[in-house]
Amino acid sequence: MNVLIVHAHPESASFTSSMRDAAVDTLSADGHHVRVSDLYQMDFNPVASENDFMGRANEDYLVYALEQRNADSNGLLSPDINAEIEKVVWADLVIFNFPIYWFSMPAIMKGWVDRVFVSGRFYGGMRFYDRGGLRGKKALVSVTLGGQPHMFDEDGVHGPLQEMLRHLLRGTLGYLGFEVLPPFIGWHVPYISGEARAAILDEYRACLRSIDDLETMKFPSLGDFDETLRPKTLKG
Repeated sequence: MNVLIVHAHPESASFTSSMRDAAVDTLSADGHHVRVSDLYQMDFNPVASENDFMGRANEDYLVYALEQRNADSNGLLSPDINAEIEKVVWADLVIFNFPIYWFSMPAIMKGWVDRVFVSGRFYGGMRFYDRGGLRGKKALVSVTLGGQPHMFDEDGVHGPLQEMLRHLLRGTLGYLGFEVLPPFIGWHVPYISGEARAAILDEYRACLRSIDDLETMKFPSLGDFDETLRPKTLKG
C-alpha cells in the first residue's frame, strides 16, 4: 500500500511529530511505501491566490475553482501544487496528522487542502461522496489535543469530537470520495506522563496495523438522491 502522511506541527520534537514518526516506522516495517509532506518543514505556502496559476482563463476576475480546473487541464498549476497532487494520486491511504487548533486544523494544513484538492480533477458537478474523484482511497485523521475524553462525550462540554471535525471528515474527505476511517485521537497530551504518551503511541501503532479491519464512516450515496439532490424516498 502507498501511504502519504500530511503532517502539520511547527515543532519537530512534539508528540504530534512522534506520531508521524511512529506511523512511518510502523507502516514501513509492514512493507508499505510511505511518503511524508511535512508542511512546516517544507515551508508550504497555505495561501490560495492567483499566484497558483501560470496562466489564467479569465485575467480580469479570479474564480479560484474555475482557474484550478483550467490550470490542471492545461499544465498551468504552480509546481508546489503539482508535486502534492502527484503524491495524492500515488497514495492508497492519506493520513492527516496535526494538533487541534480552535476546533480545527492548523492554517497551513487548511491551505494545503484548499490548494491541492483541485476542482475538476478531484470533485465538481455531481462528482462527490461516492462519486468523488478520490473514491477507492482511504483517509485517516490523527490528532492531538489538550482535552480529555469526557469533555467530548455526547453531553460533554464540547460535544463529540467527530462533530467538531465534520468539516474535514465529511465536508472534505468524505465529499472527495475517500473511505474515511474513524479518527485516532491523542488525548490530553500536554499534561500526561511519558508512560501515558508511550501508551498512546502503542495504541496508534496497533490502529495502523489494523487499517484494513477498521469500519469506515458512513456518508450519503448519490444513488439515493434525484437529479436535484432531493432524497428519492420523499417522492410519491
